Amino acid sequence: MSTRALTRRVALSAVAGLAFAPVAALAQPSVRFRSIQVDVGPLRANSGDPTAAWVEEALPGLLAQALGPYVAPEDRRGAVLIAQIDFIYLGPRSGQPGLLGATQDSIAGVLIVHGQRGMVPAETPLSATSDYYPMAVDQALWVQSNHDRIVALAQAFAQWTPRQLGL
Repeated sequence: MSTRALTRRVALSAVAGLAFAPVAALAQPSVRFRSIQVDVGPLRANSGDPTAAWVEEALPGLLAQALGPYVAPEDRRGAVLIAQIDFIYLGPRSGQPGLLGATQDSIAGVLIVHGQRGMVPAETPLSATSDYYPMAVDQALWVQSNHDRIVALAQAFAQWTPRQLGL
C-alpha cells in the first residue's frame, strides 16, 4: 500500500468525522430543566373546567416523571419548560369501528423552552392520542370516565415530550 493511498484515506476519514460531529453533538443534548410549568389557558377557553383543571393537576407530575434525567431544580442556569395545552378531543362514547370498538381521544399543545434571561430558544408543537374502549359502566360514571380519559391523554402527551424535544 502506498503512502499516497493511506494519506487519502486519512484525509477522507477526517472530513467524514467533521461532517458527523454536529449530529453527534445534537444527539446528546445537555439541556436541564429547572422547572416545568403547564399552561391550560387556551384549553380552559376552549373546553372549560373540569377538563382544564384535570390536565393542570395531572400533567406536571407526568412531565417530571418522563423528563426525570433532565430535571434539575437546583440548576439556576437550567431552562424552563412550559407545556401549553390548546385543545382536547374526546371521541364518542359509543365507540368507533376501530379495533374492539375503540375510539380515539387526542390532545394538542406546544412545548415552549425558555432559556436564560427569558430567551425562547424553542417552540415545538406536540399532539398525542390514546384509545378509549367504551364500557357499560362508563355511562353511569361518565365524570370518572372522562377524568380517566383526560389523565390517559396527559400521560401520552408527557411520554412523547422527550422524543419531541430531541432528548
